[in-house]
Amino acid sequence: MPLDAMRPREAARGFLDGHGWAGIAPAPLAGDASFRKYFRLVDGARRAVLMDAPPPQEDVRPFVKLAAHLRALGLSAPRIDAADEGAGFLLLEDLGDDTFARALAAGADEAALYAAATDVLVALHAHPAQTRVDCPAYDAAVLDREAALLLDWFLPEWGARPDAAVRAAYFEAWAHVYPRAAVGGPALVLRDFHIDNLMRLPRTGIAACGLLDFQDALIGSPAYDLASLIGDARRDVPPGIARACVERYLAARPDLPPAAFEAALAVLSAQRNAKIAGIFVRLFRRDGKPHYLKHIDRVWRLLACDLAHPALAPVRAWFDAHVPPAWRRTPPIEVPA
Repeated sequence: MPLDAMRPREAARGFLDGHGWAGIAPAPLAGDASFRKYFRLVDGARRAVLMDAPPPQEDVRPFVKLAAHLRALGLSAPRIDAADEGAGFLLLEDLGDDTFARALAAGADEAALYAAATDVLVALHAHPAQTRVDCPAYDAAVLDREAALLLDWFLPEWGARPDAAVRAAYFEAWAHVYPRAAVGGPALVLRDFHIDNLMRLPRTGIAACGLLDFQDALIGSPAYDLASLIGDARRDVPPGIARACVERYLAARPDLPPAAFEAALAVLSAQRNAKIAGIFVRLFRRDGKPHYLKHIDRVWRLLACDLAHPALAPVRAWFDAHVPPAWRRTPPIEVPA
């Protein structure tokens, strides 16, 4: 997408010219499911990335704050070389193109990459996040708002529009299981911790895993990001790899009762997958992004595994009552050619 298709070219041009990139044409990079766009800048040996996060839809201040926090912990968030927070422009360190997803496609050691990602979470959770960075709580109100996406976007594709009583029963079922997620103390939850947002870097230790997408971080359960990593909506993670990640994390956290932590994983994975089923439909209907629809069948397979855990019994009962098995798949959506 050309730069001037989003905002007046002069806005970004003035920012770049003022920070040493005069005359350098930005080259588009792959975006994500947000309004943010990214562009690479190359000038000989110099490289940088322009983040264009247009207000009011986006706010770069959380990214700036969290990048500094993560870097202070020894993690590889991008260095920020320049910022215009009011206009929504950041000039970022270029961490390259070697995402974990691309590395795996090229034949990288799958077990080693997932172990490295798990070690990042261990390191991150070793710090009392609530005293080190100011982020909102990932509380029941936020979890409910996210879980509602299943009701508001996914179920209507099957002709179902849950009434007030059905909605109330849904949130009551979740309220019964949310307390099971509160294990291990509060942690910084990055929320989109999966292989498309992790970078393989020529660095050592936990710094060898670059972090891209963390601006929406909240303070919540340490189980959430591990659930995101091993229950990837976009990729089938082999069960042995997923199991190894859980065991690696628990080995580094002897303070955690294993059964309680695995219940937390199941609860948060179920909430996440219910949310994602709605998000992927919304991305098509509202934002014109149909390519996420192909992952919905996988999301439902993951959710089925989550609901089988005894900790999810109240939520499983609600699904059994209100979501027929025939609906637990990609809806019959006609995508324009």
